[in-house]
Amino acid sequence: MSKRDYYEVLGVNKTADNSEIKKAYRKLAMKYHPDQNQGDAEAEVKFKEASEAYAILQDKEKRAAYDQFGHAAVDGNAGQQGGFGFDFSSSQFQDIFDEFFGDSSFFGGGGRRRRTNNRGSDLRYDINISLEDAFHGKKFKVKIPTQISCTSCAGSGSAKGSQPVTCQTCGGRGQVRSQQGFFSIQQTCPSCQGTGSIISNPCNPCRGSGRVEKSKSLMVKIPKGVDDGSRIRLSGEGEAGVNGGQQGDLYIFVSVDDHNIFIRENDNLFAEVPISMIDAAIGGSIDVPTIDGGKARLKIPNGTQNGDQFRLKSKGMPSMRGSFTGDLYIQAKVETPVNLSKKQIEILESFKEESSENESPLSSAFFKKARDFWKSKN
Repeated sequence: MSKRDYYEVLGVNKTADNSEIKKAYRKLAMKYHPDQNQGDAEAEVKFKEASEAYAILQDKEKRAAYDQFGHAAVDGNAGQQGGFGFDFSSSQFQDIFDEFFGDSSFFGGGGRRRRTNNRGSDLRYDINISLEDAFHGKKFKVKIPTQISCTSCAGSGSAKGSQPVTCQTCGGRGQVRSQQGFFSIQQTCPSCQGTGSIISNPCNPCRGSGRVEKSKSLMVKIPKGVDDGSRIRLSGEGEAGVNGGQQGDLYIFVSVDDHNIFIRENDNLFAEVPISMIDAAIGGSIDVPTIDGGKARLKIPNGTQNGDQFRLKSKGMPSMRGSFTGDLYIQAKVETPVNLSKKQIEILESFKEESSENESPLSSAFFKKARDFWKSKN
């Protein structure tokens, strides 16, 4: 029976690049892998066929030879393993299978040793800060309940004067191998859980785990410009690993409280500031607060309308992404005076009598439209 075209097997065009070829093979390998289709001879054949096609097409030289001469150029050239011309223990297959099945090895020889999962757990600590703290940056002392390395056994888990012994099940490799049809599969040793050793005389304080429960205190530096929802990683400040394993990390989750004056959007700040009707009409200047605790002088031009916005450059938040600072935007909220005296009312009535449409262009334009609308309905 003649072999199918390798491109047809993988379902790709002859112009496909390596990433497309790998993606196509990944899909077929997952679908037809013998572990997913135990006892299905047809699936095993399809898996072998796809794997053979991938072994040739992912190799630049073999692919070029195949494109020029077809199967005759590559048959018998890829090795003897498995009996059909390609080596499952090579890195291109190992990388793909690791994506599917973690660190398990599917090869009859030379498989990589499984990494043991003795790493300590990561920890989370939530902290609330003010917007001012986010502006200036701040150091906090935090106390965290955690697992630390046992001082009695220095994290080994073995009692003083004793040492872990080699696991007899796996011979110290941390893995055991079993044969399943075409594949030789390596898995974590069930006796030592992948460590390769057994603690025969465990340490009493930690009961053989190499760590004990204890709270620890440390200083946490909150950088300038930190935003609400930011996450700060402190490497190696999480729980101690089991039996001397790698330390976990500590993650500080920052929540920034709302401010009673400023609203933050990225690195910019916004504030709504009341402005008197007089200042809005004839112009003036006022002092506005800034997030650093100071104040800035804001010039109000005559004819300022409610909702007009003014920018104070570099009066916002410092950026964590560079050396620049955001801006402060002031939105004018023109305030109509209340509780007027008799004299003030008289002055305003006199002003009203002297007013013309030119002084209120928005009102004039609106009521002209209204008059036209009413006229059209008559």
